[in-house]
Amino acid sequence: MTSPTPEAHVAQVVFACVRNGGRSVAARLLTEHYAQGRVVAVSAGTQPGDHIHPEVADALQALGLDTSREHPKDLTRAMIAASDLAITLGCGETCPYVPGVTYRDWPVDDPGGQDEATVRRIVADLDARVRELLLELVPDLELEPSLVAPSSSQSHA
Repeated sequence: MTSPTPEAHVAQVVFACVRNGGRSVAARLLTEHYAQGRVVAVSAGTQPGDHIHPEVADALQALGLDTSREHPKDLTRAMIAASDLAITLGCGETCPYVPGVTYRDWPVDDPGGQDEATVRRIVADLDARVRELLLELVPDLELEPSLVAPSSSQSHA
């Protein structure tokens, strides 16, 4: 087994939303799936709920992503400070600001309580955003095909 070289930095991304029960969990699991260990993803919420939204868990499990170990967590300054990038998904100004960390806002609808088609559309949106982000963070990453069935509006080759 070869040890990683000292200069090999593994980027960490924190996905933050309000309840940490839908968007941020989906983005984290998709990132971990596609990144092949080359990016660490964490998720948390500014007002974490009690559980992962069941409709989101169902949609992710249908794609082969295991949500059984996912539990909403409180977003902390330390969690953000340990990350290279903070992606906000609806928490806006309530997310703690940590100097030196790059922030990006992804305007993605909240899947909580939505019908199956809406949740699938939101997960597909996150899938495309995550894949784009990974190609930016790890340019030499060979992405496997998308877990989300391709549609006429998606052409990731």
